[in-house]
Amino acid sequence: MSAPMVSATMWVMNPLIGKLAVLVGDEYKKLTGVRRQASFLKDELSTMKALLEKLEMMDDLDPLAKNWRDHVREMSYDMENCIDDFIHDLGGNDVKAGFIKKAAKHLKTLRKRHRIADRMEELKLLAIQANERRMRYKIDDCISPTTGIIPVNPRMSAIYKDAAELVGMDGPKKNLLCWLADSQRNLKVVSIVGFGGVGKTTLAKQVYDEIGGQFSCKAFMSVSQRPDLTRLLSGLQLKLGMKEESSPHSEVQDIIDSLRGHLTHNRYLIVVDDLWNQSMWNTLSCAFPEVGNGSRVIVTTRVEDVAIGVCQNDRGCVYRMKPLKEHDSRLLFFKRVFEREDRCPPEFKEISAEILKKCGGLPLAIITIASLLANSQARSKNEWESIRNSLGANFAKNPTLEEMRSILNLSYMNLPLHLRPCLLYIGMYPEDQEIRRADLVRQWVAEGIVSTSHGSDLENVAKSYFNELINRSLIQPGETICYEEVVSCRVHDMMLDLILSKCVEENFISVAYNCEDVARMHGCEYKVRRLSLTSSASSATSGIVDTRLSQVRSFAQFGDPKYPIPLLLFKYLRVLLLQFSSQETPYDKVMKVDLTPIGRLFQLRYLKVTALGCRIDLPTEIRELVYLETLAIRGPSRLAIPSDIVSLPRLSCMILPGGTGLPHGIENMKSLCIVHCLNLGWSSLNDIKGLGELANLKELRLSRSHSYKWGDNVVAQVDALVSSIRKLHELRFLTCDFTTPKCDDDQLYSLSNPPLYMDQLHLPKWLLKGVPKWIGNLCCLRGLSLRVEHLSTDEVHAVGKLPSLVWLSLKVLCIPKDTAAVRIRRGLFPVLEYLALRSTEDGDGTACMEFEAGAMPKVRRLHLGLRDEWGGVPPVGLEHLSALEQIHVNKSLSIHEYSDVEAVFTKAAQVHPRCPSVSRSYMTVLMSMPYFDL
Repeated sequence: MSAPMVSATMWVMNPLIGKLAVLVGDEYKKLTGVRRQASFLKDELSTMKALLEKLEMMDDLDPLAKNWRDHVREMSYDMENCIDDFIHDLGGNDVKAGFIKKAAKHLKTLRKRHRIADRMEELKLLAIQANERRMRYKIDDCISPTTGIIPVNPRMSAIYKDAAELVGMDGPKKNLLCWLADSQRNLKVVSIVGFGGVGKTTLAKQVYDEIGGQFSCKAFMSVSQRPDLTRLLSGLQLKLGMKEESSPHSEVQDIIDSLRGHLTHNRYLIVVDDLWNQSMWNTLSCAFPEVGNGSRVIVTTRVEDVAIGVCQNDRGCVYRMKPLKEHDSRLLFFKRVFEREDRCPPEFKEISAEILKKCGGLPLAIITIASLLANSQARSKNEWESIRNSLGANFAKNPTLEEMRSILNLSYMNLPLHLRPCLLYIGMYPEDQEIRRADLVRQWVAEGIVSTSHGSDLENVAKSYFNELINRSLIQPGETICYEEVVSCRVHDMMLDLILSKCVEENFISVAYNCEDVARMHGCEYKVRRLSLTSSASSATSGIVDTRLSQVRSFAQFGDPKYPIPLLLFKYLRVLLLQFSSQETPYDKVMKVDLTPIGRLFQLRYLKVTALGCRIDLPTEIRELVYLETLAIRGPSRLAIPSDIVSLPRLSCMILPGGTGLPHGIENMKSLCIVHCLNLGWSSLNDIKGLGELANLKELRLSRSHSYKWGDNVVAQVDALVSSIRKLHELRFLTCDFTTPKCDDDQLYSLSNPPLYMDQLHLPKWLLKGVPKWIGNLCCLRGLSLRVEHLSTDEVHAVGKLPSLVWLSLKVLCIPKDTAAVRIRRGLFPVLEYLALRSTEDGDGTACMEFEAGAMPKVRRLHLGLRDEWGGVPPVGLEHLSALEQIHVNKSLSIHEYSDVEAVFTKAAQVHPRCPSVSRSYMTVLMSMPYFDL
């Protein structure tokens, strides 16, 4: 079954229809009137939803249809709120066994029965009115194929750009020319991938012009989003100089056969510009024969998977475009406006810097805005400020920035409908914010954005949504783990502006910077459904968030915590995100974050608070939060966690601050999948044992305060933890980031029955006598950090056979100088990309291993910890690491010592086939774990 369409409007209806379906079910058969009304509503709304799906696919919506769509969206919000109230009034926040008994008890009074009947009648009337309006204004007739004047291709200006005007293209052009100029005689396809407006087309055209004369025939073809394949291929025939253009009725197969016949006898260069999907390439590529004459094809795309796919998964042929560096951005900007930077009047320099920051190195944005400023009418400071201010949420409505808008809007309109609300939700975060994937994923799930049709594990489905947004260049990748998995992202300022403009159109998110902004929202046509408040100490006032914002479903506050949060008013709140700046304040003036009212927010599903410089007050009881799935708090060293947290039926993610131990009775929290405890020392022995009862636990991260000493029962605590780990068969991620005293009986070393599906295992401070044998059985392991007393050849080879290991950090306590190095044979560590080696007492990392030819074929980064008495010899066989790109050495060496090290390693790098870079690194970087999804 195909997945349902979901968009910023559509997805509002999905949870509503789902709740109506529950009311129609057998659970409510005794409430005859409720079932009848719910059945009617479900049928009516399902019919409206079918129409909305068609409206969402239209690029340009009729004003009447848009008005009706917006009305249905707001009606759906209100209906869902009403049904939530209805279920809550019945005495059950969850539909499960025993619910009707509770309902019957609450329905004994005739008065309450009448009130519920009245509510359902009101909802029915709203649905009837919406359908009548649909018929009256003939909304169905608004659905028609998009017609009108075809706009000019926005890439035309890039294709015909004079090379003398270009900035920042020399390096990328040189790299691409090098790729294309190799001796490979078979057809070679390279791709250029990047954000809209970053210069892909310009780069492709410059390379095309540079080497086009070396080919007997060439063509530059633009594909676009919805091409007419017959016309596209016929146009390619003309550009290649073929005598006759095919007729509009020609079969695609016939045109492809004609093209293949022509190109088979020629050395050709083809640029396929702006390719959007793999299926189009599968057809186009049939026209490019695999002739052994050095023919080349260049493809530009915004989609990462397409870029990789056209190169037959050879990532070495994918060129990723990057924004212009600051120097090149300034050069391009001032060249367009003043011809030279030194001609910029002093009063414009600060504004210029602000504008360039907003452009974020995007050539199209810089050129577009610089062209506006170069206009003779934009010479006053006020006019410059006006243009700078237009680069905000309203920039997409500025007619002078139409080209910029169309470039970015293409990516948005090309999104599958289920991804649109996911992208818009990023508008909750302020600009320049690095956003963690885990936060977005859990917020999307809490808001009901993620469709169950894409899989039963909603968090995994949401992660695939996140990856797709990265893949389409709509958000920029941030940190990664194991070189593969992106776990944070950023948003280009221009894309954020587009997102915010769409949020205004869809009444999706309202953004405010102070209470005055919030007050102005009351004149808006629609209720505020999601509110993001970014405040600073300078903008803070004594006002509060206004009491009329009772329909807010997600509330996020960033910056300064001076605004009181009227949580009791947010009756329908599902997501609460508070991220306050850390402040150095006297204890008696520490800001207080009062979260005591959250115990009454019966719809709350997600709560995350980051307030390191504040005091956080939680309610004494939260048992009513039966929907709560995520509780994540980074705050003061001690926090009083409500004792009844162990009774929450749906809590799956619990992240506790330092100084707060595991909750008493944690063994009862069977729904927990993720547990982070930053100070295990505050936990009792029974609670450490209780971890082993959490059969669904997949991620466990434990740490301890450096100031907290192990007690007399240290052996019992370690044994209890190891015993719990042994029982956690579903565990995928384990981090124990604390030092343990050396025990005679090291149970972790000889762990029996370990979690076999472990993906990440990090024990960077837990001293083991060697590499445990059981690690060799973890076939799914991708990341491993260990600290061991000694290292043997057999142990290393056991780890080297792991088929999925990508990231390895080894800290060896002692490497005697007279001990033979471990020789890494061909075939070991087949997919390893990162290797860190360090000795902490004697010897050095360079003496630890030797590499045979063919060993570690994919290692790209090598971190080495060198001792002061380092012998001056790089690891034996360094030249055999064929994929090596970077060598990092320990910064604990003195400047003189490091100069010697750098000289030796630089010499070794120069004879290496890939000439890897050599740099200095901090020890904290050297042995640190990769960034993890918190």
